[in-house]
Amino acid sequence: MAALHHYFPILTWGRSYSRVTFADDLLAAVIVTIMLIPQSLAYAMLAGLPPEVGLYASILPLAAYAVFGTSRTLAVGPVAVVSLMTASAVGEVAAAGTADYLTAAIVLALLSGAILLVMGILRLGFLANFLSHPVISGFITASGLLIAIGQFGTILGVPVRGDTLPEIGTALFANAQAINVPTLVLGVLTLGFLYAIRLRLKAMLMRLGLGSRPADMIAKAGPVFAILVTVVAVKLLDLGARGIALVGEIPQGLPVPGWPVIDLGVVQALFVPALLISLIGFVESISVAQTLASKRRQRIVPDQELIGLGAANIASGLSAGYPVTGGFARSVVNFDAGAQTPAAGLFTALGIALATLFLTPFLADLPRATLAATIIVAVLSLVDFGALWRLWAYSRTDFAAMAATIIGTLLLGVEPGVVLGVVLSLVLHLHRTSRPHIAIVGNVEGTEHFRNVDRHQVQTVPHVLTVRVDESLYFANSRFLEDRIAELVAERPALRHVILMCSAVNAIDSSALESLEEINQRLKDSGIRLHLSEVKGPVMDRLRTTQFLAHLTGGVHLSQFAAMRATD
Repeated sequence: MAALHHYFPILTWGRSYSRVTFADDLLAAVIVTIMLIPQSLAYAMLAGLPPEVGLYASILPLAAYAVFGTSRTLAVGPVAVVSLMTASAVGEVAAAGTADYLTAAIVLALLSGAILLVMGILRLGFLANFLSHPVISGFITASGLLIAIGQFGTILGVPVRGDTLPEIGTALFANAQAINVPTLVLGVLTLGFLYAIRLRLKAMLMRLGLGSRPADMIAKAGPVFAILVTVVAVKLLDLGARGIALVGEIPQGLPVPGWPVIDLGVVQALFVPALLISLIGFVESISVAQTLASKRRQRIVPDQELIGLGAANIASGLSAGYPVTGGFARSVVNFDAGAQTPAAGLFTALGIALATLFLTPFLADLPRATLAATIIVAVLSLVDFGALWRLWAYSRTDFAAMAATIIGTLLLGVEPGVVLGVVLSLVLHLHRTSRPHIAIVGNVEGTEHFRNVDRHQVQTVPHVLTVRVDESLYFANSRFLEDRIAELVAERPALRHVILMCSAVNAIDSSALESLEEINQRLKDSGIRLHLSEVKGPVMDRLRTTQFLAHLTGGVHLSQFAAMRATD
């Protein structure tokens, strides 16, 4: 029974479901549904798919996550970054607008779901840790810029293709003479309208006496107002005849669940993109889920989240959708609207299903420029160049990783950009840890504390050298430790003892163990004894399985102060 509750969190929260909780979840679902309809349409078009596919990807995935997910407030569905990655990946195997393109997007969702499920079952959530925060931040910033710039083609009424900044810029420049003025006017007005709502509407409503929470909800429904206004304008002014591109007829009805025809060649081509989408989607989703859960002292289980997101993506693929993940903006809205359980996602799925059944005829007159403006306003909030300057001041290594990810994504594309950022992060990490900080420490007078001689007034004695290694010891830095100790010993002719202070050493691998054995033997040949102090329990347990301690010329001491007293 415990295992069932672990893999099916719905069995836990479902037992205590009440009328009050139902009312809270229903209200949140209504608000999120209003927000999700324009987002679903816009993000599907961003992915190069028909707009109804975005609606399909917002029905069964929400229900699947409600059954398997552990977050009470995470809102799953299409998001901007994953939509861009979908367009980039699927565009390599099929032409946009074809049946093969849609099939490839469905296969991508199924692949991503399978990868997430396997990772969850095998408890491989730690793999997402290789996507450091600077890499994710840089990727999202660059993706936001690519998405926004790419949508300017729709605002201008000209065709734009390309996955990189040079390609998109070249296409915009080449089609500059074909700008459709009515489309441009509509797009600019919609952009101004959406920005005005985002920046001013909440404050204005609060000045009129409306509470902060309802004012915020109304402001976030800005895209719905834009859709209503522009659809009415199209009908009244016959804007379609003026060359303004419209969404066109959207199939009315729910998707029929089914398994697509799968080509092994397509699967092979999409596997790496699916893996990247899975990892990035999981990192984005888990960060949102944990942030919101901490505000209510709730618990998120990362490995179960992998299963929940995997089930959501498989459900999306089986219902003619494309890859999905937890969205930041709509999850915050869901949380602020008072959602208490994942049942809010079930009610949202029902709302989207009703919209798919009854509202699609109304959306046929929706200008594509309106959806483009909606995307631009949404994704520019993801751009954070300020993080670059903060990282420059704090860590040049993290700055380099973020800058490389931004430049790589803009110039090379989304997949090469992420890979470049990850590889550079690992290389820089190896470089940093291969030259660990090694401090000479001395005793703070009148205490049992030892501190860096370059930072504090401390006492040292000529016949004892105490060094503190501020890093775990492994193959990349073991030779550096050997060389540094040899250098320090050569500078001290009166030396009789070397104490290696291990308070910051969390692990010693086999290469580092060999280096310690070599250091011990070299010091022994010079008439110097090697001591260890403050060795952590797990490290000591592993050392006891070797002959190193038996050959150690000095001792292993509980504290640095005890080690110094033993050398008197």
